[in-house]
Amino acid sequence: MRPRTALIWLLAIFQLWLAHAIGFMVHEYAHSFTAWLLHFKANPLALNYGGINLNNILFQNDIDENVDYSPIFAASRGPLASLIAVAGVLIGNGISYIVSRLLYAKARQKKRRAWAMFFFWLCAMSVGNFLSYVPVRTFTTHADMATTARGLNVSAWVIALVLGVPFAVAIWHFLAKVLPDAEAFLFPDEPALQGVLVLLTTYLVFVFFGGSGIRNYGSVSHWLSAISEYFLFPVVTILCWQRGRQHAIVR
Repeated sequence: MRPRTALIWLLAIFQLWLAHAIGFMVHEYAHSFTAWLLHFKANPLALNYGGINLNNILFQNDIDENVDYSPIFAASRGPLASLIAVAGVLIGNGISYIVSRLLYAKARQKKRRAWAMFFFWLCAMSVGNFLSYVPVRTFTTHADMATTARGLNVSAWVIALVLGVPFAVAIWHFLAKVLPDAEAFLFPDEPALQGVLVLLTTYLVFVFFGGSGIRNYGSVSHWLSAISEYFLFPVVTILCWQRGRQHAIVR
């Protein structure tokens, strides 16, 4: 491996960790700040941060919003509970998606490849969260989307349709437009690195995030995650790779 290539992927590994941490934390803080604004939490910074261990440092697995929904439902404020529950993915990851897309375009315009790559990864984490929550973990009995449906007293199908359509458009745009552009900009005339970028990106979206419902969320989420991992991941990877080749030829 050439020194430049090694440095690129060392930078990419650090950026992936940082982008995931940012995407995770804006999600949890969106829950917490929404609960605080609605007077159901005293301190918006008071998350459950978990312990100092490698798993928590790498993946933030022990961190959560620290919002108690029981008194909200007991006070017959179901719609407000729904707003708090959906805020993580809709507001938190929605903001990170929009901001990362804008900053990627800005960095690309100024030819700042390192910054462009970071904002690309942050965008990937954002759309990955979209898929992870809708539809993968929508049809379950607990967690954010189940709380959203319960608070609004609607079927999970309503959540899947209302949020699923814009989320699907965002995922499509990222894979069909942003990804091939990033291939050409970040790794011009380097097809091997472009292929790695495609593979890593689709793995993040369809396996790392899309596989989040494979266990502990019921049979529907399990099968949706299985479809994401074993069907969408290989098919979309091939399609994105081919689109990247076409984009390079047109360019």
